[in-house]
Parts: sequence; structure tokens; C-alpha cells
Amino acid sequence: MRLLMIVLLLSASLAHAAPPKAEAFAPLFELAGIRLLCEQSAPLVQRGLTGKQHAQLAKVFAADALCLDLAKRLTIKLDQAQVQQAQSLLESPLAQSFTAAERSVGDSGAEGLAAYRKQLSERPPREERLMLVRRLDAAAHTTTLATLLRYEVGKTQAFLALQARGETIDEQALSSQTKAQEDALRASSAEAVESFMLYAYRQMPSEQLAEYAALYEQPAVAQLLDSSVQALPELFAARRAQLNK
Repeated sequence: MRLLMIVLLLSASLAHAAPPKAEAFAPLFELAGIRLLCEQSAPLVQRGLTGKQHAQLAKVFAADALCLDLAKRLTIKLDQAQVQQAQSLLESPLAQSFTAAERSVGDSGAEGLAAYRKQLSERPPREERLMLVRRLDAAAHTTTLATLLRYEVGKTQAFLALQARGETIDEQALSSQTKAQEDALRASSAEAVESFMLYAYRQMPSEQLAEYAALYEQPAVAQLLDSSVQALPELFAARRAQLNK
């Protein structure tokens, strides 16, 4: 009996340590907002372009392929147990209640958010509430991901503009030429994210907001987001390399 128990425990340990399949990240990407980033990439890069170039960008920056490539990179960063834990946390009733609050902003139109942003300039939020929102933003990497998307899209459009003029540029030079834009993008993204969160969560008690921030600070969720932030610039660079061919 003791031998059988040891075998079963070892089997369970090996199962948890096994690397997850790339497909296992699909629900996680939906829950963490990464899928939306993948979906926005092509439309943003295509903006202002038509014809053959528009079609090429749709193919190169296709959402399914972008998210799948990211997932493949993450299979060596998270094990199956971490994937399951992160999914359990992001599917929890607490997380779903905050997701519902975010969606309600989109459902009610932009007028309420615009009016709230104007109100903020006249009547700032309580410092304690602002600190909680900033803690959540940092843990969920919301500003970081928004900045990353806008920056990589801008780099890609700069690359396309140079290409249209018959010029070539490598990734290092492209990063050097566009780096100055990143700080401005981060500042504007942070302001937009902060006001959105303050508005979307305005009915949520501060205790729940602190719990929600703590959820994103859990190691499995933090590893998912940290690894995604590190990998995404490489994925955009790889796609710009495809545009050279």
C-alpha cells in the first residue's frame, strides 16, 4: 500500500511539472486581456493603409497566430500547475465581477467615461482609492501592455514608412529612433487606464479592489503577465522581419 501511494504521488508530481500545451493558454489569454491585444494588433498596424499592403498586414499580424506564437513561448515559462492556478484565479467570482464592471463601461457608451474624466480634473479621487487603482494597474500590467501595443504598432508603421521610401533599417536602429516616443505613450496610457479603472470600479468597495489587486499579484498570474510582456516585443520584431521578405 505504501509503495502504491508513493507511485501515485510521484505520478501526480510529474503531471504538475509537465509543460503545458500551447492551446492551454487560450482561455488564460481571454481572461487576462491578452487575446484582445492580439486582436487589436492588425487593425492598428493597418490603419491608413489599403490594398495589397493592408492584406499582407492582416496575414502577418493575424490574432490567432500571434497569440499561438506567444503561447508557445510561454510553455517553457509556466508549468501545468501554474496554468491551472492562474486560470482558477482569473475565473473566480471576484475577477468576473470586475470584468463585468469593465464591460458595462463599453455597453453604456463613452459619454459617461468622458464626463467622469472631466470631473476628475475638478474633483480628484481620494488618495487611498488612487493608490489601490495604481496597485492594480501595476499588478495587472494594464498600462504596460497598452503602452507596449501602441509602441510596437508605432515602430511597425515607422518601419513601413521607411520601406515605402526604399530605405532599410534593422531592429536595433528602429528601436533607437523610436525610443523617445515610449515615455510619452506610457504617460498617456497610464492616465487613460487610471481614469477608466476609477470609473469602472466606482461602485466596488475598496476592500474588494485590494483583493482584486492581490489576485494579480499571485505568483502564477504574475508569471503569466511578466512572461507575456517580455515575449511580445520579440513577436512584433519577428513579424516586421517577415515584412522584409
